[in-house]
Amino acid sequence: MARTVSEPTSPLAIADFRKFWLSRFAAVLATNGMVVIIGYQLYDVARSAYGMTIGEASFQLGLLGLAQFVPFLLLTPIAGVVADRFDRRFVAGASMSVDFAVAAGLAIVTTVGLRSLPILFAFAALHGAVRVFQSPALSAIAPNIVPAALIPRAIALNSIAWQAGGVVGPASFGFLFARHHALPYWTSTGLMLVATFCILSIRSLPPPAPEARKSHPVAQIVGGFKFVWNDRFLLGCITLDLFAVILGGATALLPVYARDILHVGPEGLGPMRAAPALGAAVVALWFSFRPLERNVGVKMLLAVAAYGLATIAFGLSHVYILSLVFLALLGASDMFSVYIRSSLVQLNTPDDMRGRVSATSGLAISASNELGEMQSGLAAALLGATGAVVFGGAAAILVTAIWSRLFPEIRRARTFAPQYRQRETAP
Repeated sequence: MARTVSEPTSPLAIADFRKFWLSRFAAVLATNGMVVIIGYQLYDVARSAYGMTIGEASFQLGLLGLAQFVPFLLLTPIAGVVADRFDRRFVAGASMSVDFAVAAGLAIVTTVGLRSLPILFAFAALHGAVRVFQSPALSAIAPNIVPAALIPRAIALNSIAWQAGGVVGPASFGFLFARHHALPYWTSTGLMLVATFCILSIRSLPPPAPEARKSHPVAQIVGGFKFVWNDRFLLGCITLDLFAVILGGATALLPVYARDILHVGPEGLGPMRAAPALGAAVVALWFSFRPLERNVGVKMLLAVAAYGLATIAFGLSHVYILSLVFLALLGASDMFSVYIRSSLVQLNTPDDMRGRVSATSGLAISASNELGEMQSGLAAALLGATGAVVFGGAAAILVTAIWSRLFPEIRRARTFAPQYRQRETAP
């Protein structure tokens, strides 16, 4: 009698997902650490080689963020179409190969002492452009190698890779930089090589739909935005995160809290930066074993409201330990909502649209982070740091209440079952 092949109960039981996870972790570890070192080097070069004041050199850091965000803004529609028209393994692998060249170029430039502001800005802009193509391709691969029932667990495991890379990368690369200034970049070069090899070793993915090659790229770009705009469920999920993070972001003001409010100095700033990621990693680990199953829409709304409450509590705290706790809760609630939103977006998007929808979602996330920092700075100038953080947290709660009324489709999402299929089969 023929033996039946049992269905995997965990994404990690699937060899292709293990390769995908390792590729994601290596790439996040490399890029997060590299970005921190680029920023430090740029600030150091501006101060030492160009004789800039602290304010002038700090402004260069703002321009550095802009140099990485502009390519993201301009190329996102194209990146989404590329991810839907071509084999997503090769799109991700090609972008990782270019990032490998960026890391190697920075290692060489640093080794021979040719650092300058134009060179660092150029490499940062190229890294930003590469990241545009890498993100939607990677996001769209997981649903092709994991059964639909395991996608929420896969997203939780992906989040662990992201958060772990976000914590380990900056900290470890700082120690590497202290030993030799080029060592972090050589490490990134090796990690990007591992990431590229792992992603390209995944088995062949389902080919793009024939219509994807027949449609004009411009028409596909427009179609991707129209799809999100006309699907109120997806639009509500994506914009909820966009506006909540723009208004509720507190991390940009952590240096102010460390120096002038909590009086813990730079030694206390490191744990404050790590606390949200730690809270997020714990939640992601929990969901990888105990995924949510019911009332996911309402729970996502409650998680965003909890994010606002944790932000308010942190803003009002003057006790360092309590501040760390509130930052960890802030990261945990954010991960809670991101986990649900990412699962809903992936499962509620047809496969031939996943690249473009993932690109649009990625643009919203990037915009919320960058614009959130700008909003925090402007609000702090008007209201003070405490007032800005408390105002942002209250605004995030208000946005949640408004979105629950504007987009009742979110409240009605009981499970992760694809809503577009439910609409197609509804009588």
